[in-house]
Amino acid sequence: MSKVLWTKCDQCGSILYIKHLKEHYHVCLNCNHHLQLTSQDRIDYLIDEDSWQPLDNHLQPCDPLTFKDQKPYTDRIVEAQERTGLKDAVQTGIGNIEGIPIALGVMDFNFMGGSMGSVVGEKITRLIEHATQLGLPVVLVCTSGGARMQEGILSLMQMAKISAALHVHQHEANLSYFAVLTSPTTGGVTASFAMLGDLILAEPKALIGFAGRRVIEQTLQEKLPDNFQTSEYLLKHGLLDLIVPRPLLKQALVELLLLYKEAPLKRRGQISYGVKKGLYPEFDKKLRQEWRQKPNEANLKKAFDSLKDEGFSLSEENFKELMNSKEGNSDSLFEKALQLVSKSGIEWSLPSK
Repeated sequence: MSKVLWTKCDQCGSILYIKHLKEHYHVCLNCNHHLQLTSQDRIDYLIDEDSWQPLDNHLQPCDPLTFKDQKPYTDRIVEAQERTGLKDAVQTGIGNIEGIPIALGVMDFNFMGGSMGSVVGEKITRLIEHATQLGLPVVLVCTSGGARMQEGILSLMQMAKISAALHVHQHEANLSYFAVLTSPTTGGVTASFAMLGDLILAEPKALIGFAGRRVIEQTLQEKLPDNFQTSEYLLKHGLLDLIVPRPLLKQALVELLLLYKEAPLKRRGQISYGVKKGLYPEFDKKLRQEWRQKPNEANLKKAFDSLKDEGFSLSEENFKELMNSKEGNSDSLFEKALQLVSKSGIEWSLPSK
């Protein structure tokens, strides 16, 4: 099979050399139109080399409704998987962006129009919960036709599931979430997590909306503006925070991540439900490993000083006893302290040096 060397711009019709197009982030050299990207291309553009760690690649869709239109849903899944090399319409994972660790989810319009089924919802929810456990910011790059009709109500339930995970991440753990909207972002994705970002970014002239233009015009019985449902229209009406050209997106995300990271007056989050049970064992395992290698006394003292306002205090004698206590001994002060912390609901982390 011969390799395709040329493509055509959807906007101006220019013939473009694919090698040059890739070097310019798939942006037309003639009219600056942003051509469609695969999820892998976006990951390659955004994530530092050799830092990408994919999550939940084993998940793939089933056919709970035995759905059939012009062809069975199972056949459509197989065709999309063979054409794209993906299991479903999203890739999720952990990676670095200019050295900053983030949890990244990237949707792929080439897989059944980026539609959101049970697997897409589950992978994004797991990504958010994993990011909450590790204290990482979440970035979701959205492109979708909406909920996947072949899975019926199960696909619509993903909207609530992802939104609930984001609520814990943003409002309980006080961690950041950035949504990047690309063309097209419509339907149930727009109606849920795409519009829940602490900051919502979009590419220029991206199609963003819920219902289709024709449906809205028929409902309102009036003509809509030519630029209706474009990112520029949404920015003007307060639904977006920034429009960022694709070549500048990585640097823009880096600056926003650093801004949030270095922001003054930050408040520690505490998770009162949801992923709290999954959060503590992660830290428990890490702390036990550090304790076996002799803990840093200065850092531990800082930790107890920072917890005085929360009602935790330790005398000098008890602190020395703690430093000398052994991990694994049920009667040791170390084990008793861990039990106390696990029931407290207070975020427990050693302060940075």
